[in-house]
Amino acid sequence: MNCATYPWMKLAHSVTIPCVSQMLSSNVATVGGGGEHDSIGKSTDSSDGKSETNQGSGPDGQLNRSLSFDGRRKVWARVEAHWARVTLDRSVPSGTANSADKHDPQGAIGEQPFYQRIRSWLTNNPQTQTYQQSPVMTKIENVRMLDRYNNRKPSTGTLYLTATHLIFVDPDAKKETWVLLMHVATVQKLPLSTVGAPLQIRCKTFLSVTFVLPRERECHDLYTSLMQMSQPFHIEDLYCFHYTSSLEEIPRTAGWTFFDLETEFQRMGVPNSNWTMTNLNKDYQLCDTYPQCLFVPSSVSTIVLVGSASFRSKGRLPVLTYLHKNQAALCRCSQPLSGFSARCVEDEQLLNGIVQANPNAKFMYVVDTRPRINAMANRAAGKGYENENFYENIKFQFCGIENIHVMRSSLSKLLEACELKTPSMAAFINGVQSSGWLRHIHAILDTSLLVARSLQEGVNVLVHCSDGWDRTAQVCSLAQVLLDPYYRTLQGFQSLIEKDWLSFGHKFTDRCGYLQSDAKETSPVFTQLVDCMWQLQRAHPSAFQFSERLLLHLHDHVYSSQYGTFVGNCEKDRLDLKLSDRTYSLWGNIASHLDEFLNPLYKSDAYTELLEPNLVPSNILFWRGLYCRFESGVHPRESIADVLLATRDHSTSLEMHIAHLQKRITAMKTLLDVSTPVTDNRLAVDDEDDEQQLGLRLKKSMQVVDDHPLSTSKSADSVFSDGPNIENSITSSYQLRREIDSVCIDWRSLRNIKECVCSTPFDHSSKKSHCWRCGEVFCTRCLDKQTPLPGHATHRPVPVCRACYREVRLSSSSITST
Repeated sequence: MNCATYPWMKLAHSVTIPCVSQMLSSNVATVGGGGEHDSIGKSTDSSDGKSETNQGSGPDGQLNRSLSFDGRRKVWARVEAHWARVTLDRSVPSGTANSADKHDPQGAIGEQPFYQRIRSWLTNNPQTQTYQQSPVMTKIENVRMLDRYNNRKPSTGTLYLTATHLIFVDPDAKKETWVLLMHVATVQKLPLSTVGAPLQIRCKTFLSVTFVLPRERECHDLYTSLMQMSQPFHIEDLYCFHYTSSLEEIPRTAGWTFFDLETEFQRMGVPNSNWTMTNLNKDYQLCDTYPQCLFVPSSVSTIVLVGSASFRSKGRLPVLTYLHKNQAALCRCSQPLSGFSARCVEDEQLLNGIVQANPNAKFMYVVDTRPRINAMANRAAGKGYENENFYENIKFQFCGIENIHVMRSSLSKLLEACELKTPSMAAFINGVQSSGWLRHIHAILDTSLLVARSLQEGVNVLVHCSDGWDRTAQVCSLAQVLLDPYYRTLQGFQSLIEKDWLSFGHKFTDRCGYLQSDAKETSPVFTQLVDCMWQLQRAHPSAFQFSERLLLHLHDHVYSSQYGTFVGNCEKDRLDLKLSDRTYSLWGNIASHLDEFLNPLYKSDAYTELLEPNLVPSNILFWRGLYCRFESGVHPRESIADVLLATRDHSTSLEMHIAHLQKRITAMKTLLDVSTPVTDNRLAVDDEDDEQQLGLRLKKSMQVVDDHPLSTSKSADSVFSDGPNIENSITSSYQLRREIDSVCIDWRSLRNIKECVCSTPFDHSSKKSHCWRCGEVFCTRCLDKQTPLPGHATHRPVPVCRACYREVRLSSSSITST
């Protein structure tokens, strides 16, 4: 469906235009001319005087689905008149009557977000086209998608714009390119060419695509739509509030109860005699960006805590985030409001209490992650850093990690180097070097290692930056990964993110650019954490339970807002939005695909102490798998991790099959022993005792077979009393054949597999999975079923394709009915 053909579809593009919102929210709108009026509440046809009562609801809550298409075109004529009076940049003068709508787009529309109403209207409109069950807002044909490595053969296909995705379909190459609208970072209209109007889209996942549209008007309409829909005004218009999982077995509540902050501290041995929990932040009264549950030194009073909070930026006072097994404490906070000479006795007492909470050390380190010049500049704004003359028993150190603005610029330069039109070795290396990205990664890792070594030596460490939610989160979490093997497991890493990023208030909504707000607040802070984790994984491949794929999965969904896990700037925001009741959790999604993220090289007992990476410059590498993951031709044909996972799964399947066959052989031997006459030339024994001994031996032998859930063998008692018969032998033979055929012995190699059986092409980032029954290779969409196989010794559900799933289920049903 094309906006040029059906202008009313442009309503979806005007979700933030105040006058449009007001007009659509009115009960009656005047459309057309010559005294003809259409009631929005009721549609009246002036030609025959018949009144048509509406049955559905439109995007304003009152527009109805029975309103004719012609009527909607008339509505748009009215909208277009208003459209001419507003600017496309959505700026409204502060003195106008509509200025409030700039900040509250729902103000004139009611409680329900306008975006949701547009989408609801589209969904309920029977004339709306769909693509893969998604209502299509715009359909543009004869679109070219350029490949910067092969401009001579661009892909030609159809472009679909839905409420959540931009989809390019190339029927000749049997290829689909899906772009999640929330992943869109920038949209740029390039100069017109002889073949059409180019539109370049860069994504937060580092996908960069250029579409050449046949007409400039279509390019402009698509540009406007993407700008509006990729960054909604209201937080409840985010994808997570409308997303519904396609897997029925995953409930909405899955994953939300995974983490509990008090339980995590109990794992560390807190509270104890030195550390206690305070309820001062109950209902977020002390600091609204901290969690309600805070752990502080047992020796400090309430007055000290309140005084320290008033002396720290945003009220983020020093609190415990990790207690090492040697009782060394890692604490975090924000910068003090010290200016050039101000001091706070309560803050000094709190830091002294932290020192005293560790009986093994007489001093503590205060690590300011900022460059010294930045911290000194903050003094002019009344902030700054701790004065060692006022704080006893502390050693102060700056570490030189740059601020969010430098990091944002650095990543932009790195991506420019990755997208060179004529790439050469010299140009790429110079581009990466001039971006400074790897230098920033090294600085974060180096600071984290400094903190980890200090804690390992038994000395307390207090970490802060400016506000304590960006660089502080990076350093504290990475130091714990280096120190504690638990945080190198999948469950532990999830707990670490929940604790040091979500609970302690990293501003995910602002840093990831979910909403239309200040662009200067966006920064790749979490991307740097993921990159640092990859550097550690590459240096110590057997130290982590999870693989690179989990890091990529996390990075994608942090920016997608598909799950409510990362929505909001702090714990209070997430509670106010009631995300656990209204959205899905990413942890539930990961739990349902756990096997995809496990590292086959992991050894739980290999690294039990401090993980010390060698941080020489040559060991800090460019992560091609993240920043160039969508580029074709630059990746190996086979991923080592995928091959190892496939080998592990294949070996597991064969081991379970061998165990099952051994059980069957044992059962067969027992049956043969029973049916064979026993000749004993020794002295005769009591026949009754002999019979009892044989019965006990048979029961013990057959117990293994009876434990199998799909076993059709008779119990030991019935076999001993009745003996085998022909009918049971036939049933057992059929069952054995079914069990043997249910397990594939030879799996297909992953090498040179270019597409799934459904014609979906595989690229470097695609997960290739085997069906455990037939051994073929499938994409994740085709391999979405799990069921136990009759030929396995355990009742564990394993991945199977849809065809094999139907056959196993049908076979099980026939056995049950027999």
